[in-house]
Amino acid sequence: MATPITTGHLIGYARVSTDDQEAQLQRDALTEAGCSRIFEDKASGKNTDRPELGAVLDYLREGDTLIVWKLDRLGRSLIDLVSIVDGLRERGIGFRVLTGALSAVDTTSADGRLFFQIIAAMAEFERSLIKDRTKAGLAAAKAQGRAGGRPTVITDDLLVAAKTRKAKGESVSAIAKALGVSRATLYRHLPDGA
Repeated sequence: MATPITTGHLIGYARVSTDDQEAQLQRDALTEAGCSRIFEDKASGKNTDRPELGAVLDYLREGDTLIVWKLDRLGRSLIDLVSIVDGLRERGIGFRVLTGALSAVDTTSADGRLFFQIIAAMAEFERSLIKDRTKAGLAAAKAQGRAGGRPTVITDDLLVAAKTRKAKGESVSAIAKALGVSRATLYRHLPDGA
């Protein structure tokens, strides 16, 4: 586990939810905090396509500190947030929040690391609750005679076609493409890849 060193660069990340919103307030706060570079996304918090978040995470180096205006600008959920910040910590990168209810979060300080560990414990608890609710829901569905999970896309006809093509020497990739299913789906349904 690497310990963040505060001698690196301060890098900012800003996000606004819609094209109608302006990130100037966030940019000004990040600039005032000393950020040498600011990455900015225009995407809702639920949107998983945040290219500038990926870019800033790739750009950061050991000793740097990622700074956000508010905690909700970084993660889509508490679990997502903890995952991102844990990844930063493992790489020796600090994390700091400028404003909002959790502006005490600064993983480059002992107090901030302790506070974030408490947040991480809450996220782990949330993950546990989600898992328990999912198991309970699947058990209830099973008790009512319903199967849980996603319905299969492989019909008996598709399976016969896949086996025939495989017996003729076609690759699983070619068969999957021809039948419009994923390779993983075929591997699950073809006994021993046959």
